[in-house]
Amino acid sequence: QLPTMSSTAAAAASATAGSKRQRPDVDEKADGADSQTSAAAAAAVPLTEEGEMPQKKFYRSRAHVNPLSHNDAYDYPTKPSLLDWTAEHYPNHPALLLLNTNTEKSDGVISKQPADHDGNDTKSTSGTRSNEIAPDVLDIGCGFGGLTIALSTLLPESTILGLEIRDKVTEYVRLRIAALRKEHPGQYQNCSVLRSNTMKFMPNMFAKSSLEKVFFCFPDPHFKRKNHPRRIVSERLLSEYAYFLKPSVGRLYCITDVEELHQWHVTKCRSHPLFRELSDVEMEADPCVAAMRVETEEGKKVERAGAAKYYAVYQRLADGDVLNEKRVTAETFWTEGEFGVKTIVQG
Repeated sequence: QLPTMSSTAAAAASATAGSKRQRPDVDEKADGADSQTSAAAAAAVPLTEEGEMPQKKFYRSRAHVNPLSHNDAYDYPTKPSLLDWTAEHYPNHPALLLLNTNTEKSDGVISKQPADHDGNDTKSTSGTRSNEIAPDVLDIGCGFGGLTIALSTLLPESTILGLEIRDKVTEYVRLRIAALRKEHPGQYQNCSVLRSNTMKFMPNMFAKSSLEKVFFCFPDPHFKRKNHPRRIVSERLLSEYAYFLKPSVGRLYCITDVEELHQWHVTKCRSHPLFRELSDVEMEADPCVAAMRVETEEGKKVERAGAAKYYAVYQRLADGDVLNEKRVTAETFWTEGEFGVKTIVQG
């Protein structure tokens, strides 16, 4: 038989139990507040400190992005002349240091520089011609920055810019370049990265005939026919690229592991009147072709898988050297096989 207690003792025990039952609620609230505080503190600490090499596993993102979707999260100027690339991207560019040195040696007098095509003075407010520093080599869809960084040492006289549409990947490349600059003083000052949608905002950032090389390495194939307008190479975009590339000098590089996409590139570029396909000998003599094949992260992945790589290079023709057979005339417009013209024989 279980022992019994008096009514007074039972009431006291009940009151004590009630107070104990309330304490876990208070403790849970306190634990919740502590967890929120610790979470906020963790959020305040960046994944990678500035100057340290980032770990790729923390910056992975979806490979597929719709470049045609409406997104106003990008910062861009109304015209290229308003963009000072040295402020955030190339503060210690070798050419900028040379310009500053020449300015200091010019008897203390800084002559007024000619205005650009928009009527703006190219001399910056600090007395240095920082507006002369602008990207002339683009790695469009740079991914994790393998080729962008390789081109920095391969083309030391050029200014390389990687363009990437994914924000997390862009931050990874930015931190990677900052870490390399810290680890190798004086190097990698001529490369940078920018988050942007190339299919929309190139006219806002780059002037006419200002680029020497444009790379498209392993772009999204967008297999579905309805998504073909999202492809980075098209008739309309090729005309834009021709506008930005220097005549007789500019080159457009394409590489992919998808044969169908390669055939798309070949068809579009060969049919454009302002581009000429380079021969195998010409491509072999271009060191950038070898870098394009082996330096990108996607290219290394394809290499490990033992898959094929398909690539081609096209040179921007001079305005006076447009191939005659590609010019549209009243006589050629209705030629068989041109512009979708097809002869239909009715039986």
